[in-house]
Amino acid sequence: MDNIIEVKNVTMKFNMAKEKVDSLKEYFIKLVKKQLMFDEFIALENISFNVKRGDVFGIVGLNGSGKSTLLKIISRILKPTSGSVICNGSVSPLIELGAGFDIDLTARENIFLNGSVLGYTKKQMSDKFDEIVEFSELQDFLDVPIKNFSSGMVARLGFSIATITKPDILIVDEILSVGDFLFQQKCEKRIEDLMSDGTTVLMVSHSLNQIRQLCKNVLWLEKGHMKMIGGVQEVCDAYENNA
Repeated sequence: MDNIIEVKNVTMKFNMAKEKVDSLKEYFIKLVKKQLMFDEFIALENISFNVKRGDVFGIVGLNGSGKSTLLKIISRILKPTSGSVICNGSVSPLIELGAGFDIDLTARENIFLNGSVLGYTKKQMSDKFDEIVEFSELQDFLDVPIKNFSSGMVARLGFSIATITKPDILIVDEILSVGDFLFQQKCEKRIEDLMSDGTTVLMVSHSLNQIRQLCKNVLWLEKGHMKMIGGVQEVCDAYENNA
């Protein structure tokens, strides 16, 4: 099996302002005069791993370990400070609730907007529209602005759009933990269908049960470093024993 994702020596650093600045004007004046002091925060350091085509790959770690940052780099939402990521196929990222949505627009309008963000044509979205609505179970809320939606409703809509056509790579960040139990089961079933159809899945979840149930291989991140990588049973057992 060939690699569909190759992560090589990825490091991500953020500059955190050391001092309190009272206004945007003061911030820019200090920035121009080079009077701003920064602390460097290393979110990820020297991360390297490959994901095989058709694999379901999990990432575990405590809050602040760098999981979401890594997913954003692989999704090309963030550019790493150093290192490289190669994705050999189409990527459908389901990273942040409501990413690609306009909260002032209705659910109906956002289906087409989000579809275009993901690279689908208007005709493709029209053809899939009824299927998206049926899966999301939001038939009664199509003409409601999504600023009035709960986070669970936004998650339903986002998941339904992102998984409506078969991507080569599906990237999922904690989305399965949102919504009621029955909808979570529907999401898991759809991911299993995509997996059986050859889609590679990269997922972050705080639920080890979910990771054990869905994943084949797992990466354990700790404070931006790779703590362990390997088969799901071995890594989850070690992670659980360390908790």
